[in-house]
Amino acid sequence: MNTIALPKKLYFLPAAEPFRAQAILEPLAPGYGTTLGNALRRVLLASLPGAAVIGAKIEGATHEFMGLPNIKEDVLEILLNLKKICLRLDEGIDEARLELKAYGEKVVTAADITKQTGVTITNPESVIAHLTDMGGQLNVEIFVRRGVGYETIEQREEKKKELGYIDVDSIYSPVLTVGLDIENVRVGKMVNWEKLILDIQTDGTMSVEEAFRASAAILIEQFNAVLALPTGEDSEPAAVSQEEAVAETESTEDVETAEEEAADEKPKKKGKK
Repeated sequence: MNTIALPKKLYFLPAAEPFRAQAILEPLAPGYGTTLGNALRRVLLASLPGAAVIGAKIEGATHEFMGLPNIKEDVLEILLNLKKICLRLDEGIDEARLELKAYGEKVVTAADITKQTGVTITNPESVIAHLTDMGGQLNVEIFVRRGVGYETIEQREEKKKELGYIDVDSIYSPVLTVGLDIENVRVGKMVNWEKLILDIQTDGTMSVEEAFRASAAILIEQFNAVLALPTGEDSEPAAVSQEEAVAETESTEDVETAEEEAADEKPKKKGKK
């Protein structure tokens, strides 16, 4: 019986940039570089769990479209800067509330956030605001939650919010970019076998190898579920409510929109898609 050959090598080549490396898988049967590469890339970008800022309470701010005394940025800019903070929550912690208190003329960064057990910030140099006077101060409560993919404010369950709380959209994915390239390699007399190269950059909350292996595990879990499904006339499809179908469609569209926006903001990578 003829079987499709399996890859025999997987290795990771670190890049000069932090939290970036190439995952290289070879040799692959002709066509399987695209088959595996596209599936892994999709999961890497949209399906890995992570943590992100979901909202904040800024002292003196009643809404996002206002300024604060002795602070260069307005409230909206501060919220956008808070979204750039990369966080990791320890196992067993699903939510956290962080405190930021800064005084005097200074550049406020993520390093000024009060340290909390179970929460790690991987980019403490990330700038949040500029205090322009010795009398300036910035007091913020930052709300963090674990999640998957991209989540808009509208997708969240309506809960009673604290006075002064401002919601923000959240990108939970620990993977920032994934470039895909396929090269031909020689196997015996065959020269059309393939080498899959995934250029992966994470936010530091997960290593490239961890992200790659977690993505492969998610795909295996999905295919195992497919194989376990019953077939034939006796099998009936599970009922899906209209609300669940609409929510799933909106979630997929939000992920695709977020990927397109991220691609527009960053230089395009060369390579086969």
